[in-house]
Amino acid sequence: MDYYISRDVRLSYERAVERVTEELKKEGFGILTEIDVKATLKKKLDLDFRPYVILGACNPPLAHHALSIEDKIGTLLPCNVIVQQHPDGRVELAAMDPGVMAEVTGNAELAELAREARERITRALNAV
Repeated sequence: MDYYISRDVRLSYERAVERVTEELKKEGFGILTEIDVKATLKKKLDLDFRPYVILGACNPPLAHHALSIEDKIGTLLPCNVIVQQHPDGRVELAAMDPGVMAEVTGNAELAELAREARERITRALNAV
């Protein structure tokens, strides 16, 4: 099983960030954190890096349910979604596959919840 879900989009990097944020919202996910990797690496290490952002996406009802089932699941939350522009100009969206949570914990109760989260994230990425 891959640990991520991904797809390329025919949008500018900036527009892809806007659109994935909008589509995640439609699926009940808010963005709790936004890490501009390019800016961070420039500031902290004086390194140039391609446009790359990590969005910490959270669906509160799903997160609450997961935390009720497995109290340490917070170590795997929020679900990270990235937007990156590759050196060839291609823009990619990728997200952690929530199914990994169920596998990592070995908790079968999380499997159905992870399936729902995966479907929502996949719909959001595919709608961009």
